[in-house]
Amino acid sequence: MQKPQKMTQHISFKYKRNFFLRRERHHRLLHSPWAGGLVLVIFAALAMILANIPATAEVYHHLLESHLTVGFDHFKLSKPLEAWINDGLMVIFFFHVGLEIKREIIAGHLSTIRQAALPIAAAIGGMIVPALIYTGINLAGGELSGWGVPMATDIAFAIGVLSLLGNRVPVSLKIFLTALAVADDLGGILVIALFYSTDIHFEILGIIAGVFLLMILLRKFNVYKMRYYLILSIVIWILFLYSGIHATIAGVLIALTIPSTPRYTKRYFLYKTQFYLDSFRQHNRDGVEILSNKKQLEDIETIRQIAVNAISPSQRLEYALHHTVAFFIMPIFALANAGIKIEGFGDLGILFKPLGAGIFLGLVLGKPIGIFLFSRLAVHLKWGELPEGTTWPMIFGVSCLGGIGFTMSIFINNLAFSDPAALTGGKISILIASLTAGVFGWLITRIVSPRKKTVSSHEKNI
Repeated sequence: MQKPQKMTQHISFKYKRNFFLRRERHHRLLHSPWAGGLVLVIFAALAMILANIPATAEVYHHLLESHLTVGFDHFKLSKPLEAWINDGLMVIFFFHVGLEIKREIIAGHLSTIRQAALPIAAAIGGMIVPALIYTGINLAGGELSGWGVPMATDIAFAIGVLSLLGNRVPVSLKIFLTALAVADDLGGILVIALFYSTDIHFEILGIIAGVFLLMILLRKFNVYKMRYYLILSIVIWILFLYSGIHATIAGVLIALTIPSTPRYTKRYFLYKTQFYLDSFRQHNRDGVEILSNKKQLEDIETIRQIAVNAISPSQRLEYALHHTVAFFIMPIFALANAGIKIEGFGDLGILFKPLGAGIFLGLVLGKPIGIFLFSRLAVHLKWGELPEGTTWPMIFGVSCLGGIGFTMSIFINNLAFSDPAALTGGKISILIASLTAGVFGWLITRIVSPRKKTVSSHEKNI
């Protein structure tokens, strides 16, 4: 009679083990650097399909142009769905970018001048040279307003492509690319704020400054309740919609006000958790589950609160928003903005016109040249040093990956051009250039990165 019981226990254990193994694999997949980029590609391809199939094209464009109204009698916000995505959802994206920049500046790879010098110099070069190439090509009768389009780097795509090489590339090279992309994002935000804002209403900016100061004071007085920041964040976002400055800048400013220090120190966390763990053990009763043990429930809840307060609000928000941004906001943005109707190979002729040539050459040539040359200059002047375990050919390969503009380039493209033909041409050029830069960057980095020798068991024993 015991054999069936043992068999049942074995099956139950095997099922649980397989369940946890599957969950662990899914967890690793979701947290892999390339997963977000893969989803982004899928949604961009889906947008292209929907926009070019006659049966779905009309529905696709009609849905994006449909107005969504939020508000009440005396206050309403009515915008097309595409505008809600670009001016609303992307605020959350830029808020997340702002949190990343803040973390890197406070305690990351941009926290010291020595650490920050090389990626900042590389980012500056990767912005100046593409802008000069675009401006030079479009100087005579071209669309000069698009000079900011080839300046951007898509951090998710670039890091995702690099991660496909696995352990062939050193960790220091991945860190360099991450810091470079973060610095590039900061530069892109400044470009949007300074050069792609029109009809600025300074009286509204004054009110924004007052609300922003209030949020800083909340942080200064160690107010950790996120509801206050949420209410004031919504107010700032609405004010930005009417200020003339693009609303996405609100996301970055709000990120700066979120407390970056935890309520409890590590020492206090260790002391308090140990105290309540001891209490948990003392109140343990054999045969009584936690569900029926009120004191143990209280101890667990207290430990949970202590753990939450041991992490800074900015860290919690950055971690909590990661999957939302990577697997929802950015794919939705791609779905709404990558839907370009291609009539034929004739549309690819945009690459031979000043606008398309400026964007393509700016991303594919300007980015790697600018990043590489300014990196060499920074090291030569001893402002920074080459990352450990890397070589200059590796840096050049990563510089090519900087030409993947996609999300940020499309976003600036939407701000730079009002003419539908220029808007579409810019998007086509961005997509082709990003694909070209990604392929070349991957190939070059793979060729110049030596394969790590695997050590056999026999060699280990020697």
